[in-house]
Amino acid sequence: MLASGRVATGAQAAMFEREFAARVKARHAVAVSSGTAAIELALRAMRLPPGGIVLVPAVTFCGVAQAVLHAGLRPLLVDVDPVTAMPSPATVAAALQGHAHGRIRPAAMLVLHFGGAPSPLPELAAAAGLPLYRVVEDAAHGPGTTIHGRAVGALSRAACFSFSPTSNLPIGEGGMVTCDDGELAARVRRAGRNGMSADVRQRDGTAGSAWHFTVEDGGLKANMSDLEAAIGRAQLRRLPSWQRLREQLAAGYTLRLHDVGTLLPPSIPTGGRHAWNLYVLQVTERYGRSRDELAAALAERGISTAVHYVPLHRLGYFRHAALRPISGLPGADQLFPRLLSLPLYPGLTEHRVDRICAELHRLAR
Repeated sequence: MLASGRVATGAQAAMFEREFAARVKARHAVAVSSGTAAIELALRAMRLPPGGIVLVPAVTFCGVAQAVLHAGLRPLLVDVDPVTAMPSPATVAAALQGHAHGRIRPAAMLVLHFGGAPSPLPELAAAAGLPLYRVVEDAAHGPGTTIHGRAVGALSRAACFSFSPTSNLPIGEGGMVTCDDGELAARVRRAGRNGMSADVRQRDGTAGSAWHFTVEDGGLKANMSDLEAAIGRAQLRRLPSWQRLREQLAAGYTLRLHDVGTLLPPSIPTGGRHAWNLYVLQVTERYGRSRDELAAALAERGISTAVHYVPLHRLGYFRHAALRPISGLPGADQLFPRLLSLPLYPGLTEHRVDRICAELHRLAR
């Protein structure tokens, strides 16, 4: 690929799209520059009314809400179940009923498969009063997630994947939009090429015609390079073995920590398969140390942890940029001080898991 002199979007990106679509059983895939760009482009392609309200989990990455705003829409934060860290049908219904403007009709909904756990997609859509073609899945944690035996990727209007360094399919940067709707895929592709009617793969062919294109829609530059796509194709072949390792490591954590009742393990889904992008503990008050005290103590022992995520309503910008239910977000507020993500990646050894769990036992009071 490097020898060809072609590193911009080209043949490698097209092959990566086909291979990824086949992996998740979707008819179409469009490679883009990031998972955040994937969400913005999918929402743009749905041609929702300007300023339309999009339901967004209160506990998610800040870039998700930014993507909604960049698409010209307004996020309405939905509270989460403090057990699953994801919205439930009850919290979706509460968000629509308990709002300062009265009961509202959302234009669309974003559903997050938190940490790789399958979200109850049909039930959430029903609670929102939305058909599945008005639902977009945030599948940043989702390569490997299934719902009732079907891979996440074509269960809603569009699924948006991330290939960041910590994703299950790490490229460095990049994302993918998958769907079964050919027209939606074409709109995503155009919007990700600044709205141009023909991308560079079509414009560099016939001599004298390379400059012919028009712009009919708004857009941004969000294409994936062939260099990233070539890495993605190689990584995709490793995904099944990496998923098996993630499952083994997650099971190892759960087994070793089962007798520390003051640390709650991730909930195990019954309606699908967990992709184990994250292993998120809840540090309860009975553990004897706060989440932040535990994270600091582990860091002193050479063990890095993270928090996924700071609820959006606790971030200054979204206090005015996002809508909130008048009843507040009590589930997110209860959950946030407890969240602690342990190391989880295919190169993690069982010996390292042993040591992490031993420290968690020792630090309990």
